[in-house]
Amino acid sequence: MTPPRKRLSKARSRCAAARDTLRERARPHLGIDPRALGAFRIAVALLLLGDLLVYRLPAVRTFYTDDGVLPRSTLAEVLPLLERVSIHAVSGSAWVQTGLLATAVCAAGCLLVGYRTRTSTGLSLVLLASLYARNPYVINGGNTILVVFLFLSLFLPLDARWSLNADRRSGDTDRDDAGGEAGDEPEHGADPRVCSLGTAVTLLTLVSIYAANAVSKYQSDAWMSGVAVPRIFQLEEFIVGMGPFVSEHAAVLAIINWLWIALLSASVLLVVATGWLRAGVALAFVSAHLGMAATMRLAVFPFVMISVLLLFFPPGAWNLVEAATSKLRGSARPTERASRSDGGRAKWDDRSDGESATAAASPAPSRVRRGIRVGSALLLVGFFLALVWWQAAGIGLVDLPASESSGELSEVSWSFFAPNPPDASGWYVVRGTLESGDSVDMRDGEAVTYDPPPDAAETYPTTLWHQFGFRMKNAGESRYRPVADYVCERTDRSVESVTVFHVEQPVDPNGPVGEPEPEEQMRAAC
Repeated sequence: MTPPRKRLSKARSRCAAARDTLRERARPHLGIDPRALGAFRIAVALLLLGDLLVYRLPAVRTFYTDDGVLPRSTLAEVLPLLERVSIHAVSGSAWVQTGLLATAVCAAGCLLVGYRTRTSTGLSLVLLASLYARNPYVINGGNTILVVFLFLSLFLPLDARWSLNADRRSGDTDRDDAGGEAGDEPEHGADPRVCSLGTAVTLLTLVSIYAANAVSKYQSDAWMSGVAVPRIFQLEEFIVGMGPFVSEHAAVLAIINWLWIALLSASVLLVVATGWLRAGVALAFVSAHLGMAATMRLAVFPFVMISVLLLFFPPGAWNLVEAATSKLRGSARPTERASRSDGGRAKWDDRSDGESATAAASPAPSRVRRGIRVGSALLLVGFFLALVWWQAAGIGLVDLPASESSGELSEVSWSFFAPNPPDASGWYVVRGTLESGDSVDMRDGEAVTYDPPPDAAETYPTTLWHQFGFRMKNAGESRYRPVADYVCERTDRSVESVTVFHVEQPVDPNGPVGEPEPEEQMRAAC
């Protein structure tokens, strides 16, 4: 009779063998090349630095202090939960906000070079989520997607390549080779991709975003009749760069409408396909997002999506990248270092998604490590299921609770311009009534007019002002009052009162139709 301990050992061996077999089958579909992880880490870090230094820091007083357009008292009134959880809401001082931004910049810098990668990723996640919670009116779907993938990055070996940590591990590997230890070099032709629950959830999350977007397009009469993209390019407040030129070619825009729907429908190939077909689909999405960035004001959204798409490129594509960069450096053996680094793949595979390299090598009891692995797996799976449920609710496949369906949850949608794009272009007019009784436009000091401006995008001084205005257009009077106070305090004119109007100009795929329709949002004495 076989002893119980031996039977248990055999059962564990069979489970381990089945797990390894499943991983090897899933690796081409749900695995990520270590070089892709390094490129993703660098791209995300650069995005964080750009978002903080280019967008947030110059506007810190306007959007993140009590002297700005959303003081903490207003945030607590309209969104009390966000006011309670945001670290940035502990003070309305510009100095405190600047200090927190500086801390976030330092964390992003550490992430860029791969120093204490998991710690810098976690700190970046906390500070960025807190910043966005402090003023949710100056974010869009791209910002929320960035937060989601920062969270998922905690379960990925982002420092596997092109990082300070990778250099240290490479040195360790070299010493092992010198010592003659077997098993550190990969077998000839071995797949270098990291494959784990973390990589699977990360890849499937992006595919779920595209798939939900595709379903929302199918539900739209505008998209399914081919007029959505031509109509979007008549929304002048969004159209910048090459957008005005492209907007003149309605036939081309109609073709783009159908191509984008087809590409979204094919997004499942990002995980189903392998090799160069998968690379081609990923490259098609990258090209589409670059086109968006060149023609529309969407802030970080296109670049966030491009950063995540880097994870889908297979080893062959990264071999070409390394070969090209090696020629520029004059290196004779471009893949030698890659082979050594990729040889540590199994070490990453066997480690839990939530543990760092040092944690995996620590003398902690096996039960503790097993508990960490199980907890990490449950957290990842639960997070992914919640995300899928939220997206299904957004496209009407499941019902949201009544308290959420009419609240802020739906205001930062990942389905840009879907299911139906806006049918009116919009801008603001702030009328100031002087002590003399005359009225002036507070933006330029000229006579007040509600006629369409030459360029609606220019009526918003910055991208953050555009995001703020777009999300405030349906807000109540209490949210506009700080805006009126802000305008009053920063004018050098003798203004008795200001009145905020949101003006909409109906559009169709061929351009504006009808007359502008101003709507008074609020009037406040200065």
